[in-house]
Amino acid sequence: MDAIEALKTRRSVRSFLNKPVPREVIEDLVDCARLAASARNVQPWEFVVVEDAGRRAEIAEKSLTGLFIREAPVCVVVLCQDTKYYIEDGSAATQNLLVAARAHGLGTCWVAGDKKPHAEEIRRLVGAPDGHKLLSLIAVGYSDQVPAPSKRALADVIHWERF
Repeated sequence: MDAIEALKTRRSVRSFLNKPVPREVIEDLVDCARLAASARNVQPWEFVVVEDAGRRAEIAEKSLTGLFIREAPVCVVVLCQDTKYYIEDGSAATQNLLVAARAHGLGTCWVAGDKKPHAEEIRRLVGAPDGHKLLSLIAVGYSDQVPAPSKRALADVIHWERF
């Protein structure tokens, strides 16, 4: 699948097949994430791959809005050093991972982390050092659904020269 098709067909998935994701695919997803744009090339990100069902269940319980993380075979925890642009940098890395997963035929869902009540608890749960912020939790796996939520039309969002 080419990049344009992956971008245009990626949707959030919250229901997964009980099928493991090969390690080399997970490594490729994180490799794509680490190659994201970064302000001043700081690259503040770190990625914790959680495959253990018990640990995923703990993350799911703590995250409140990410209960489906327990069913996904993989959760990628995206953390960033507390730099000036960690939100922008971590978001770019997260988006790269989402699109790469789609290109590999996987489903994903981005669960917010930054400024959430669970952020510090999950940071400690995965052993991240002080000075790191939880940016996102990404459920990853083979989807057992074909989500097709509607998107706003291009004509509704594009403005030329002025709003």
